[in-house]
Amino acid sequence: MKYNFDVVPNRRNTNCVKWDIYPADRLPLWVADMDFAVCPKIVEAIQKRLEHPVFGYTMESPEFKNIFCERLEKRYGWKVAPDDIIMVPGIVSGFNFAIRAFCGSDNSVIYQTPAYPPFIEGPHNFNIEGIANDLYYQDKDQMWKIDFDRFEAQIKENTSLFILCNPHNPVGRAFSKEELTRMGDICLKHGIKICSDEIHCEILYKGAVHTPIASINKDFAENTITFMAPSKTFNIPGLACSVAIVQNPEMKEKFKKALQGLGSFVTVLSQEAGLAAYRDCDDWLEQLLDYLEENRNFAAAYIKEHIPAIRLNKIEATFLMWMDCSALPIEGSPAAFFAEKAHVQLNDGAAFGKGYEKFVRLNLGTNRATLSEALERMRKALL
Repeated sequence: MKYNFDVVPNRRNTNCVKWDIYPADRLPLWVADMDFAVCPKIVEAIQKRLEHPVFGYTMESPEFKNIFCERLEKRYGWKVAPDDIIMVPGIVSGFNFAIRAFCGSDNSVIYQTPAYPPFIEGPHNFNIEGIANDLYYQDKDQMWKIDFDRFEAQIKENTSLFILCNPHNPVGRAFSKEELTRMGDICLKHGIKICSDEIHCEILYKGAVHTPIASINKDFAENTITFMAPSKTFNIPGLACSVAIVQNPEMKEKFKKALQGLGSFVTVLSQEAGLAAYRDCDDWLEQLLDYLEENRNFAAAYIKEHIPAIRLNKIEATFLMWMDCSALPIEGSPAAFFAEKAHVQLNDGAAFGKGYEKFVRLNLGTNRATLSEALERMRKALL
């Protein structure tokens, strides 16, 4: 089947976070969901389950777990047993549960900035210290990189958990096996467990490779809890279907205990949608990736020609664009400027850590016409 990503549904007045929070005159290119209609196979799976008129308490689907484990082995050569899969209602919930499971009140958590804002908020939810380890921008490669010496130097005696984001939100890196190995070795050396958010692992562009850090060797597998989900890949974040992969039995029991009384089960319809996505929708995903890559290239070319003062980095993964607006001739927040003057809603870089107040994050997950109009509005606002 050929899918038409140029045509998107009208999402206004659907209680949509992306489209209904801000005034109707603004084009929203902020929160990380896409405007594309999901693969019809997902809708069919939900409709089929709706034919049964009972929606009682639901166990974790063995079929979902088996399909997911087969996918891990096929894509990454990573053998995971279904018993090592724990379903969770969202990855943000998941890594908050991981902090609860593996950190005490006197511990600290390290994460890499610019950071997905809930990484910054997570430690504070438990009144523990968060340590921001800055990535650095390398002009030669036009990529954000890891300063491994600084990463290790910032670790404290009480640091118990490293929250890794790979692929990285917002800078779009798909970290190499070598980079992951160095980080994994440092964590083992200092007795730090790894919580790896890999929700964007299947949004990869040509030439990019995703390596789950836990797949590299047995020691890393025993020291890591990995989170994945069909939500970003197949545009079903509102269905809250995610998984934790925990191959260390002791870590698994601690994580399950942290869920007790707080982590609700993944709903019956969510599991049907996730199963259909992984089982039936790879043709949709293949075409989506081509469209997103064209969006990425279109936006980069437009900005280079019309708004060259905005600095971009190479994007290997995710449908997010991290934009350095520090050279623009504007005062204050660039996100606020573009919201007011261009009526384009972007994520404010200030939410991603200290020092990123002049950055914005743009969501490429929309049709070309909307993306083009937003960029044109931004250009005109700067005239």
